[in-house]
Amino acid sequence: MSSACFAGTTTTRGYHLTSSTACGAASATATAPSAARYPRFTTTNFPRRSSAMTTTTTTRAAAAAAGEHLAYEKCLALLASTPPTVALPYHPTQTVQNVVRIALEEDVANVGDVSSLSTIPEDLRATATLLAKADGVLAGEHLANEILSIVDEDIEAFWQKRDGEEIERGEIFCYLRGSARGILRAERVVLNFMQRMSGIATLTKKMSEAAKPARILETRKTVPGLRVIDKWAVLIGGGENHRMGLFDMVMIKDNHVAAARGIKNALASSTTFLIEGGEKYEGVMIELETRTMEEVREVCGLLEDAGTDTSRVQRVMLDNMSMEDMRDAAGMLNKFGVETEASGNVTLETIGGIGATGVTFISSGQLTHSVVALDISLNIENNQ
Repeated sequence: MSSACFAGTTTTRGYHLTSSTACGAASATATAPSAARYPRFTTTNFPRRSSAMTTTTTTRAAAAAAGEHLAYEKCLALLASTPPTVALPYHPTQTVQNVVRIALEEDVANVGDVSSLSTIPEDLRATATLLAKADGVLAGEHLANEILSIVDEDIEAFWQKRDGEEIERGEIFCYLRGSARGILRAERVVLNFMQRMSGIATLTKKMSEAAKPARILETRKTVPGLRVIDKWAVLIGGGENHRMGLFDMVMIKDNHVAAARGIKNALASSTTFLIEGGEKYEGVMIELETRTMEEVREVCGLLEDAGTDTSRVQRVMLDNMSMEDMRDAAGMLNKFGVETEASGNVTLETIGGIGATGVTFISSGQLTHSVVALDISLNIENNQ
């Protein structure tokens, strides 16, 4: 992507993503889309941004160049209050670039976009808009930048909203300018990621607000190969991440307990394994799953026993318990300074009551395994 399009870059644990800066507000009211409400942009009135956008004079000039379609006041407000980038969750082997390249390759294989190649001249330039067709939380801005830069580094993106901000039905939240072929090659991959991520972020925000004072977590119930992306969307929506995989936290569940012949044996074996592993497992903590009050009392006994090494126990899961039992269990476990996590039967209707029981976290697979994609479209506005 053109360096003039973005104010800077953010590098997080090996991932390099371009960070954009909003140039104005082409926000429409939340009514049904109509052709009259969306102006056709030309090279003279296309929304522009300065490479710096640091002074009132520069901002005023940029807003003026955009014509009557952009409100200067909102442009200035967006620039002054640009939210921080939501960092990618860490994964030691997966990269966003690899995920994007796989998605693009499956679309064009080793042949190309034959529809665009056969109908659009190679040198044709176009402008396009990204339009919200439903209310929700935007997620995937930085990922879209990555996709566009891989397809054609000369495509420019002018973001009116940032990751984590709300978008309304009928609102244009991004303008694109560049090769018509490039924009159309990137279109479906951009939309597939952004629609899914925005759907996850939208539900996460609703559940996160309803869960307070508890904090919302997702699970490992993600699309294979897209775990980093799904968990990133949860962060953008205001949630927090559970363990990334089987490698970064010991979670002793019912099957482990059964195989080890008891919670005590499973805990002792796990603790020894982590300690003997030294640096390799430094920082890897343990979560114990409980399903009954009897198991909660057993865990409390282990936490209280000076002869049992519980130094790696960070959290206790309360799985599919009643509200009353969760409240009692959270009260018992909080005395030992461990986190508690409620799991099972978590919906928008039940999460408020669960959050009021005193648990630290509420985990919900629904955030990622039952996501409803947010409806977004890309429309070519004109060619240049």
